[in-house]
Amino acid sequence: MDSKESAPIPFSELGNGVTLGLKGLQSALWRVKTIHSNGLSWLGKSVTPAELSAALVRILEALVAQGKLAAAELPAEVVVERPKNREHGDWATNIAMQFANRFGLKPRELAELVAVELRSVSGVSAVDIAGPGFINITLEAGAAAEVLRRIVDNPSSYGQGEDLKGLKMNLEFVSANPTGPIHLGGTRWAAVGDALARVFEAQGAQVTREYYFNDHGAQIDRFARSLLARARGLDAPEDGYGGAYIQDIADRVLAGTAEDILAKDDADAQEAFRAAGVELMFEEIRISLHDFGVDFDVFFHENSLYESGAVQRAIDRLRELGHIYEAEGAIWLRSSTFGDDRDRVVIKSDGDAAYIAGDLAYYLDKRSRGFDRCIYMLGADHHGYVPRMMALCAAFGDEPGKNLEILIGQMVNLVKDGTPVRMSKRAGTVVTMEDLVEAVGVDAARYALTRSSINQSLDIDLDQLTKKTNDNPVFYVQYAHARTKQVANNASSLGVDRSEFVPELLNHESEQELIASLIEFPRVVAQAAEFREPHRVARYLEEVAGSYHRWYDNCRVTPLAGGEVTTLHRTRLWLNDAAGIVLKNGLTLLGVSAPERM
Repeated sequence: MDSKESAPIPFSELGNGVTLGLKGLQSALWRVKTIHSNGLSWLGKSVTPAELSAALVRILEALVAQGKLAAAELPAEVVVERPKNREHGDWATNIAMQFANRFGLKPRELAELVAVELRSVSGVSAVDIAGPGFINITLEAGAAAEVLRRIVDNPSSYGQGEDLKGLKMNLEFVSANPTGPIHLGGTRWAAVGDALARVFEAQGAQVTREYYFNDHGAQIDRFARSLLARARGLDAPEDGYGGAYIQDIADRVLAGTAEDILAKDDADAQEAFRAAGVELMFEEIRISLHDFGVDFDVFFHENSLYESGAVQRAIDRLRELGHIYEAEGAIWLRSSTFGDDRDRVVIKSDGDAAYIAGDLAYYLDKRSRGFDRCIYMLGADHHGYVPRMMALCAAFGDEPGKNLEILIGQMVNLVKDGTPVRMSKRAGTVVTMEDLVEAVGVDAARYALTRSSINQSLDIDLDQLTKKTNDNPVFYVQYAHARTKQVANNASSLGVDRSEFVPELLNHESEQELIASLIEFPRVVAQAAEFREPHRVARYLEEVAGSYHRWYDNCRVTPLAGGEVTTLHRTRLWLNDAAGIVLKNGLTLLGVSAPERM
């Protein structure tokens, strides 16, 4: 290995996540094969959990190279976390308890070996072993606070990572039928889907936001019949769509068409209302989504799958793979081979395509466009849909859960004055996106919809979201950001700037707490991407806001009236500004604004 390859690795080059994936380990470890001769000298002063995680990996490599540990597979990830009791140190790891057996040692024996090496890492002041093998790590004064310099100097990049770098991801969400306004379930997917796309992009992925425009099938026929009936002054068909919007769309179709549609026979009139009405309805949907801060890269028309021959191409491909057969006059997919509860009819005996035919063609189309990951975000009534989708993925030779993922979201309910809200002003019995936005605004709506796991049904309290108090979570976070700006403005007016930075001065308990929370941001974003859970970002921001407010109550950035500006004031301004950056970056990931005044 040449001198460049054997040089100590700066912490800054080892990534931001608390855990280091296998790919990251491989890229780091190839440079440290001679660590046993170099020792563990590190460049830079900052010590973050990610950096400690990387240090632990390097230590294991060194111990193996020195012959102090038996050759064994190194762990794919090392977890470093905050101890529940701060008296036990700044950070802790159970690496010895996790991997001792791999090296033929007792946990405490491995912990002792690791601790000796860990004490030589720059920025670490003490390493203690507790119980059966917990390793507690105490940092030198100011070591953790060095992260503030990194945040402030590169504000837009803090929180970003490379876990998904190079991956092309197709994220399909909302995809509501163009037969009415977007209901609350679709609104939840709009907020969560867009936030998830932002989180993926923050981890280096190329994300295409896609809307599946369902303009083929029986629901479109019912929509057209409903429009025609209302245009003729009749009630909607029994299986049709109600609500004031139907009358509105029907009137707009009549006003926008020069010919007398109502003079046509029923079939031709219905087709005219279908063509014009669907387009008008979908334009409303696009505008509503845009006003909600959600824009799509692709609007994919279901009907194009049939018009372009994509369905037949998918069938031909599966036939080549040996997964298509004919029986009872129909064409079948041998989906039971791949975990489905039964084989599925693709083309019915009358020649019409079954619903799965479009699914086959659509998935193959996505993969042919070069997407490595195809993620479908579906409503709570689609649980039974998952096995057949995973089966078709496997039938094409792909890996279910990797090339194809399906996320199922639960229902959303609005509550006001303790009572569920059931009625919409415009859509009748369906509460819509516009209803929610009108009640609480875009920011509050998006934040409320993203701060809970999609696996949970969600009750949104309209009374809570309109309060300008700490009981309102979005207000709580946004106010914390606005307060950082207020503090910065006051500091500037009193001559406090960032010309000095002495991190060891930040030794108040509230300062240590806030710094520790800011350090966690990259890990939180990485985990939000890994687990497809953007609500982790929202809950984290609430913790940061709490830490910031407590710090604000205890520590001054500006001197008292007539007081002298000190190095401590200047250093605290770095902490204030770093907190503002993290809050803003986190809110941006959720598609929520970060106001400077409230």
